[in-house]
Amino acid sequence: MSIRVVPANEASCEELDLIFGTRGGAAECRCQRYRLVRGEAFGNTPVEHRHDRLREQTSCGDPGAANTSGLIAYLDDEPAGWCAVAPRPDYEGLVRNSNQTAWRGRKENRADPSIWAVTCVYTRGGHRRQGVAAALVNATIDFARTRGATRLEAYPITDDNATWGEEHPGRLTTYLDAGFEVVHRPSKRRAVVAVEF
Repeated sequence: MSIRVVPANEASCEELDLIFGTRGGAAECRCQRYRLVRGEAFGNTPVEHRHDRLREQTSCGDPGAANTSGLIAYLDDEPAGWCAVAPRPDYEGLVRNSNQTAWRGRKENRADPSIWAVTCVYTRGGHRRQGVAAALVNATIDFARTRGATRLEAYPITDDNATWGEEHPGRLTTYLDAGFEVVHRPSKRRAVVAVEF
């Protein structure tokens, strides 16, 4: 089996939709929880709106797009996974909310555009446990570095009994295996990991 990872704009919008599917948490969220702007509530933002936003953010189907957010993984040429990676300030819900676990005990400029963040790693059903998540996390490093990031961070769960809602940033071991280092432990269930460039 071979895994290939590309910037999301190099995938078609239909392939992006296939990864997220039509049922379940991923289909509903469309990686918009941290993308909501001040005054928006997740429960009051229609799924169709979240769907359209993800397409716009990724520039899916436009290989020549100057800006794209995220990565797509293919397992034997079948769309298999998604990873949200972008400048940290693009995730307004993450940087704005001081109640986020990731900020406990940290004092820094949350709006620094040179710091990038990985907020979601998702593998489509039927393609799990085959290295897709690991390939996506590994690819985030060059993706962020070549776009000018000075640091790339993520917020993985550390509890093996996590629910899907908690698990969306990925597992700690996946990041450690890719070369990230733990830089903060805001809780027993969450770590902040980073790679400095």
